[in-house]
Amino acid sequence: MLNIILFGPPGAGKGTQSEMLMKRYNLNYISTGEVLREEIRKQTPLGMKAKAIIESGGLVDDEIIVQIMGNFMRNVNKAEGFLFDGFPRTYVQAYILDGLLNRIQTSLTRIFILDVPDEVCMERLLQRAGKQNRADDNEQVIGRRLEEYRHKTLPLLDFYESSGILTRISGLGTTDEVFARIDQQMAVEISRRRTNLILFGYPGSGRATQAALLAKELHLTVISTGGLLHEERLSGSATGRELSRYLENGLLVPDEIVIRLIEKKLEQESANNRGYIFKGYPRTLVQAYILDGLLRKQRTSITAVVNLDVPQLELVRRLDARSRTEAKMPYDSSAATIVNRLEEHQVRTLPVLDYYAGQVPVVEANGTGSPAEVFQNLVSPVKKAMLGLK
Repeated sequence: MLNIILFGPPGAGKGTQSEMLMKRYNLNYISTGEVLREEIRKQTPLGMKAKAIIESGGLVDDEIIVQIMGNFMRNVNKAEGFLFDGFPRTYVQAYILDGLLNRIQTSLTRIFILDVPDEVCMERLLQRAGKQNRADDNEQVIGRRLEEYRHKTLPLLDFYESSGILTRISGLGTTDEVFARIDQQMAVEISRRRTNLILFGYPGSGRATQAALLAKELHLTVISTGGLLHEERLSGSATGRELSRYLENGLLVPDEIVIRLIEKKLEQESANNRGYIFKGYPRTLVQAYILDGLLRKQRTSITAVVNLDVPQLELVRRLDARSRTEAKMPYDSSAATIVNRLEEHQVRTLPVLDYYAGQVPVVEANGTGSPAEVFQNLVSPVKKAMLGLK
């Protein structure tokens, strides 16, 4: 997830930049004020308690804030993360936010501070007051708001100073110029994240070729269950001998064996790896749940899935042609076995694609044409999906 805090003095343009960030990166906007008002509107027990405090002239305490924010973060619509506004405001709330994010197994990604001189903020706010006919926004009032920011918000940055996630952004220039600076830093941040892709497609769709090309372009490691099974079988290990019995008799390899092989591969590659492309796995819903669990143990998850779409007749032609080469697979032996394999994919694997479609971006790619042509059509939407862009 991408979890961002945007700080800046009144007049720095936080509202506009927040809207642009939310739209581009599919973030949920979360502000204590709006969350409180929503709880009060719904007349929840917490909302009624907060309303009584506010109406008596008091400040809603952190005990209520942490419960309200926690409820919102757990129940909010699916998105790529959160953009926090007006929270945290104190050291205590900074610790609260860390706990809330930890509870949903994520953490702060970056804190952006929009740097704008006081005189520029004053000029912008006075111009806005004139356009909106807001007599209450005069120099004295604006001055107090800027002073409050310096005394209350800036000291909070000391809390995060040693975290390495503070980035100062010049808030001068046009809206687009400021956003381009933020966007550039976001791209750098996202490039550090581990990326995990699943490459779906019928037999004959070209998954092996495209997996290799994507891995080279994106600096990822291909994990192919077929390759893992082949390597283990040749190793002469006890597991390899067990595999031979299944494969020689045309039996499906049990998930328990495949899990151990994938776990071993993930452990071997985890230290210096930017992520994986899974090819040939998962093929069933059970395997999808297993893969999610394996990645969760590494504190990561599936980033996006890619589906190579090739017409059925073209698949049959490709598989039939492959049956006359050294690259042939066991199910390439006849038209009947080819059709059976395609039907098995439709029945068992397409529900897995539906499973991920409700959770992560899905790139539907045209798999016809030369490998180079397919890759050129594929790589750009895959990169966008990795960034959480539409």
